[in-house]
Amino acid sequence: MDLLGLFLYDHESITHFSEDLFSIGSLSIKKYAVCILIGAVIALIVGIRWAKKIGMTEDQVYTAFGFGLVVGVLGARIFYCVFDDFHKVITKPWTIITEFRNGGLAINGGIIAAIIFAYLYCRKIKVHPFFLGELAGPGFLIGQACGRWGNFFNHEAHGTLVPGFPDLDAQRNWLSSFLPKFIVDNMYINEVSDVAPNVGYYHPTFLYESAFNLLGLGVILLLRKFYKKYMVGDAIFIYLVWYGILRFFIEMLRTDAQTVGALKIAQLFAIIYVVVGVVGFVLRHKFNYVPILWREPGDACQGSFGKKEDKKVQEEQEIVKEEVNNVEEVEDTSEKGE
Repeated sequence: MDLLGLFLYDHESITHFSEDLFSIGSLSIKKYAVCILIGAVIALIVGIRWAKKIGMTEDQVYTAFGFGLVVGVLGARIFYCVFDDFHKVITKPWTIITEFRNGGLAINGGIIAAIIFAYLYCRKIKVHPFFLGELAGPGFLIGQACGRWGNFFNHEAHGTLVPGFPDLDAQRNWLSSFLPKFIVDNMYINEVSDVAPNVGYYHPTFLYESAFNLLGLGVILLLRKFYKKYMVGDAIFIYLVWYGILRFFIEMLRTDAQTVGALKIAQLFAIIYVVVGVVGFVLRHKFNYVPILWREPGDACQGSFGKKEDKKVQEEQEIVKEEVNNVEEVEDTSEKGE
């Protein structure tokens, strides 16, 4: 008996998006790659604008972006391969590169690799990592918000079945209540697999993550504008906390998560991100470490990192530290007066 014939909507007539944007001979350009590239370019454009405000040069940003993007993608690939098939990585390490087109990137590996690169690069150019971190935090959010749409076109990284199963009409109505038709259609999966064990409509976790990444970007921009004690570099801590919380809950819906035993790797790293972000932000503000305010960064960027720090930079930081303390004293006095 054909159960699909019992439904009011002809679900089997749905056509899905192709993974390829276009092909030239045997070479195909994947929409996933284009989504990542779009996100990276947008992050670069706005990053250059923000860099001018905090005293970084365009050359420094271009170099950090170019090498950072390559290192990040390579880190994401290595991370995925290690936890997907560690034995293969040990016996055939070249497949990390040769089988790259078969897919497999893990954002956690990209984040870790990018942070390590940023630290080393900042030591070389004698710019404190907080300056690059102020660009990287919102840059990550922009890149991930765009890149997740690549998962949409690849028909991957989805969640569990939406409410209503096994009634496909009920499932479709549930999704249609808040999503446009083209997204609803693409969340219908009729090819059973390990990550989609039933024919039905699945949660668009790519969309949830993309939307909340943009919301996180908005939070950073609002804090820059309205939080008087917001310092250059706070963005990377806010990013770690925001994305850590977001990813922890998204993983509860994902069906394709990499695991070690019963533990989801992404959730473990999400907890680490939140802890590092909260502790880093609190301690930095408590001890006024590199207290360079976003609203008036001055010329404290160049020469702000390394053994040979510029005396002028140190003096400027001390002046800003006094300003921060003065702001706190004024606020304390105001609170007591109330």
